[in-house]
Amino acid sequence: MNRWKVVITDWEYPDLRYEQRVFAPYDQIELVPAQCRTEAEVIAACADADAIINQYAPLGADVIAALNRCRVITRYGVGVNTIDLEDATAKGICVANVPDYCQDEVADHALALILAWARKVVRADRHIRAEAWDYKVTKPIYRLRGRRLGLVGFGKIPQALAAKVQPLGIDVVAYDPYCPAEVMEHQGVTAASLEEIMSTSDMVSVHTPLTEETRGMIGKEQFALMKPQTFLVNTSRGPVVDEQALVEALRSGRLAGAALDVVEQEPISRDHPLLAMDNVIFTPHVAWYSEEAEEEMRTKAALGVIDVLVHGEYPRYLVNKQVCERVTLKPSQADNRYAALV
Repeated sequence: MNRWKVVITDWEYPDLRYEQRVFAPYDQIELVPAQCRTEAEVIAACADADAIINQYAPLGADVIAALNRCRVITRYGVGVNTIDLEDATAKGICVANVPDYCQDEVADHALALILAWARKVVRADRHIRAEAWDYKVTKPIYRLRGRRLGLVGFGKIPQALAAKVQPLGIDVVAYDPYCPAEVMEHQGVTAASLEEIMSTSDMVSVHTPLTEETRGMIGKEQFALMKPQTFLVNTSRGPVVDEQALVEALRSGRLAGAALDVVEQEPISRDHPLLAMDNVIFTPHVAWYSEEAEEEMRTKAALGVIDVLVHGEYPRYLVNKQVCERVTLKPSQADNRYAALV
């Protein structure tokens, strides 16, 4: 019987009960928890691993080069920016994520930020606590019906958000060069260029993944196009927005405000200029979170390992599809396994 070593490089949860539940039926799997912070620590823990589950620990080129037996790396969450995808692919290592665990949560959170900013909920609360019971501190507030929401990206999360805001009478436009216009039209959303999004929207919500193409894509040029009463919502990744350009746009009055669940460096430094602005709302990268979403994410990350090691299949959520040219596995038949455990 084959025996496999599965290393969890790092995690921020109180226990590993969901992962242990997935691996419990397989005596041939040894689950090794670690709490790595550096590449050297990852190499020490994972050099002889058959599979890796990763959260934040860096898996750069040096780590990939040191992996002697690894067949699959799965990551908690959607982004795989902790992993050197090119080198993993060249070495025949499958990389998988969990792209669908928190679609409703992030869409709900984006809507909550839109409503909180538009209705000045946080500002009103702060002033009441300072013994200022006066609605005028919230001025100006504009009616949402008839306003336009511009979506940057039109994957599953912004599609869910569009469906949630349309009953409020909000017009929705979206920019996504990888999404066919007919998909948007089917959902009552108008396809637009990024320039049109920025110049015509009353609210802009960012939902694009972080890639080299999208890093800093909302910057000085885009803010210059926006109407002064427009506000920005970001629940995707902090570096998609040029933070210095955002600060300048807010200081100059070019932009009315922002609601941010993510920033460039997390946690945000206590002396960051955005923290001093009362027209900015923050939440601590929590849009993804619900108890159900956390269980689903952790369970599916572990199941990606089972797909490869136990069943000899490509993981259900394979990211680096080019690896199929270097390693031959069976097509994924994982739907029933995932449905049974999530």
